[in-house]
Amino acid sequence: MTLTFAALLIGLLAGVLGAILGLGGGVVVVPALGAVSEALGQPLPIAATIAVSQVGVLAVGLSGAAGYLQRGLVQARTGYLYAPLTIAGGVIGSLLGLVLPAQAVATAFAALLLYSAYRLLRSGPRAEERRPQSRWAAPGMGFAGVMSGLLGIGGGTVQVPIMNLLGGLPLREAIATSTFIMGLTAVANTLIYQAGGLLDPALACAVALGVLLGARAGAGLQERIPTAQLKGGFAGLLLLTAAQLLWKYWS
Repeated sequence: MTLTFAALLIGLLAGVLGAILGLGGGVVVVPALGAVSEALGQPLPIAATIAVSQVGVLAVGLSGAAGYLQRGLVQARTGYLYAPLTIAGGVIGSLLGLVLPAQAVATAFAALLLYSAYRLLRSGPRAEERRPQSRWAAPGMGFAGVMSGLLGIGGGTVQVPIMNLLGGLPLREAIATSTFIMGLTAVANTLIYQAGGLLDPALACAVALGVLLGARAGAGLQERIPTAQLKGGFAGLLLLTAAQLLWKYWS
């Protein structure tokens, strides 16, 4: 199996899970592409997998958001309000990603995933309710943008808990709106990584094609999944990915 074909399969999986859980797909693409490239004898540095992941994030945002808009789940006004914050944060994070060491980036990624899982599991029934917006929601979305650019994750791992716990959106609407925002954020991030010479066009196209196919299917499946299972699946995926990253870079 070639690395390009493996990237296509990884993109397909990332698209399905990304659209269902409101992630950019980077939470799947970054560790999976790194592990597969190493197994095939063509190891990629984490910065290169993050660069490829940004194209996947863009594809999830375009494809997944279209499905959610048709179902009326996207809070477009909230998305447009937060998008400039996440874009600005994404530019800062992408610039940091060009200079920070791989172990530091992987550790930050894992810590972020663990915290997001903890907050989501602690939310209880509140995850399904609409609540007043906290004053910390806007700064939190700016931070999500920084993590998006730095870690190649589309910001969904931070955006969804922030919009749900601080922004007051029910979980399904937070997932849909996060998917809508991440496509806008990924454009600037991708351009920065490309300018830094880290983007492999063939792998990026393969991941994007897989993501486009998987995201449309994932957006349709999401509405059939009970909220409790959706929350548990989201948290479980975050924990598993964090464990894989910590094992790889600290074992």
